Amino acid sequence: MQYAARLTTALTAAGALVLTTPTGAHAGAVGSTPVQTFEYSVGGVTMKVPTGCMFTHIIKGGGRRITYQNAGVDCAFVGAMSSGFCNWRIDFTYADSDNQLYRTSRGRTHSECRIDPMRGNSPQTLPRYGKACAHLHVNGVRRVSQCHHITK
Repeated sequence: MQYAARLTTALTAAGALVLTTPTGAHAGAVGSTPVQTFEYSVGGVTMKVPTGCMFTHIIKGGGRRITYQNAGVDCAFVGAMSSGFCNWRIDFTYADSDNQLYRTSRGRTHSECRIDPMRGNSPQTLPRYGKACAHLHVNGVRRVSQCHHITK
C-alpha cells in the first residue's frame, strides 16, 4: 500500500511538471503504405517488384510550417532481393481542405535502379491547411502514395 501511495505521488508530480513545462507547438507524422506487386519493362527487360516493400512519408513542423519532409521505400524479405525501382521519382503534392491541388514539387527522374529510393523536400510554409502527399513514380507510372492531413 505504501508503494502505491509513493507511485501515485510520483506520477502526480510528473504530470504537474509536464503540464507546466512550456513547449513549442510542433507536430509530426509518419505513415507507411505497402507497395503493391507490379511489373514494368526497362530496355526490353521485364522487372518485377514483389511484395515486402513499404513507402514511408515523414513530415515534421507546426501549423502550416513544414520543417522537414522525406519519403522513401524500405524493402524486406523477398522485396529486398528484387532489382529495385528503375526510372523512379518521388513527387510531393499539396492540396487544400477541398482537395484542390495547389502545389507540386516534382522530383528528378533517376535512371538508375535502386532498392531504396528516397527524397527529401525543402522546409516551407503552406498557404493553407489541407494535406501533404508523397508519390512514388516508377517508369512514368504512379505506383504508391502516402498522405498526411495538415490541420489547425
